[in-house]
Amino acid sequence: MSKRNFILLIITLFLALIIFFGFLYFSADKNPAPGDTEGTNFLSQFNPFGSGGTKPTNTPPPPVDVSGYQPAPIPDMTARLKKVSSMPVAGFTVYSKERLVDVPVPTPVTLEPTPEDSETTEKTTPKVQKPTPPLTEFAPTLRYAARVDGNIYQTFADKIEERRFSTTVIPKIYEALFGSKGESVVLRYLAEDGKTVATFIGRLPKEILAGDTTEDNELKGFFLPEDIKDVSMSTDGSSLFYLFNVGENAVGATLNFATNKKTQIFTSPFTEWLSTFPNGKTITLTTKPASIVPGYMYTVNNSGKSLMAQALGEINGLTTLASPSGQFILYADSNLSLNAERTDTRTSGPIGVKTLPEKCVWGSVSDVVYCSVPKNIPAGEYPDSWYQGEASFSDQIWRIDITTGNATMVADLSSIEDGEDIDGIKLALDKDETFLFFVNKKDSFLWELQLK
Repeated sequence: MSKRNFILLIITLFLALIIFFGFLYFSADKNPAPGDTEGTNFLSQFNPFGSGGTKPTNTPPPPVDVSGYQPAPIPDMTARLKKVSSMPVAGFTVYSKERLVDVPVPTPVTLEPTPEDSETTEKTTPKVQKPTPPLTEFAPTLRYAARVDGNIYQTFADKIEERRFSTTVIPKIYEALFGSKGESVVLRYLAEDGKTVATFIGRLPKEILAGDTTEDNELKGFFLPEDIKDVSMSTDGSSLFYLFNVGENAVGATLNFATNKKTQIFTSPFTEWLSTFPNGKTITLTTKPASIVPGYMYTVNNSGKSLMAQALGEINGLTTLASPSGQFILYADSNLSLNAERTDTRTSGPIGVKTLPEKCVWGSVSDVVYCSVPKNIPAGEYPDSWYQGEASFSDQIWRIDITTGNATMVADLSSIEDGEDIDGIKLALDKDETFLFFVNKKDSFLWELQLK
């Protein structure tokens, strides 16, 4: 075979192979049936670049197995409820205090100087940088007096770290009220004869920022007249109202903490009063309640230039709590039915819960009230049975909008893990209404509930 014929044979065979494989490629099924894992286009198995992309299919995704699904856990109410004090307290206050912000210290990095840095340093004069002031913030702070010895303690609300602030010992404190943003304290206790009520006005030193380690502060102050019958602190903590008897009359006076000035504002032949000081202008006086005796409430102007004006009357077992704005009065009767009266229109109506007004606190705008409401009320004569300790409650916290009448349960205090029941009294809110504070009447421990 000549060389020319051999070359023609090779070209012919090569063309035949191309035609053969081309026929197989174009006649093959490029869309194999579902479930055919191999397909018929075997050339595609040798194509390293694929066949130009896979066509999308309408095959639905496999169903999700939900047999082991667990719903997200509901937040535990007890995580928002904390016992603040480690001892029974006679009273407390909440105020805003400045503190340093915890800022992480950056890790120092040492850089090797370069020749260019050396030349720059030699040619320029170094600038003196002013020190950066530390970052600070204001946080709700609690200050309270121990019942057993009168020592003052304090802690931040969001970070419970109880520490002692004073060491002056006054045994068996019955009642404590704080004013002047915690810098003034009124301590009431029985004198050595066991009969006379002593009322001491104490001053606490101002705190220095970042100087919270001092705990041996001394209480210095003075005494009010013996046997003060009733005291109440103004909402802003600037003044104290107190009642005492002179002969057969009751005398009411105020004390300004900034000036120590005492001002007599009224006298009355009736001596059995309970007072509140809802704002700087008005003082309320309510007859001491009894379930079978009609009660009355009066208002008195702080200036002493106006006479007593009756606000409520002829209500058995009357207990009251006026709002800071003076627009509303919470009151309850011998059935503990809580009502609200508008002072401008003298109209009133039920709120829908049963409790005592002294187990409530007004919000700063006086449109909302938080109350410690008994889940069940044992049989008895009220409020007498509760005052005398014959009956106690297991409470829930309710938020009531006075303007709309909507009432919402915020927390069930009986759901604490250790089964401790709380009969809440002396309720208070911080400035931003983030925390609600109260004392358990059963053991006088201080608690806090985070609202938001």
